[in-house]
Amino acid sequence: MTVLSQSSCEACRIGAPKVDEAEARELLTQIPDWSLIEVEGIQQLQRQYKFKNFVAAMDFANQLADIAEAEGHHPGILVEWGKATVTWWSHSIKGLHRNDFVMAAKTDALLDK
Repeated sequence: MTVLSQSSCEACRIGAPKVDEAEARELLTQIPDWSLIEVEGIQQLQRQYKFKNFVAAMDFANQLADIAEAEGHHPGILVEWGKATVTWWSHSIKGLHRNDFVMAAKTDALLDK
């Protein structure tokens, strides 16, 4: 379990600072299975998880939904047969905040349970 996964999200409002390139690289070392992607000019974190079937993928997505709701920070989740793709970014700042890295680590921690 990483230090990030034990952190909580902080309030992120319009105008909050995005992580810079150096900070993003450092934070990615704690969540090495995640990728930086860009969608419509917005930097995001994305990872695909594999499961034995659709039900297992949905169970994972539902557990993630509970964590996201508790933290007040919500991802994009695409559930398909045998996989779930999770995407984190901060809508209010149209990019990446430290919260996104925290939530990516919390997402990974679901598999450690």
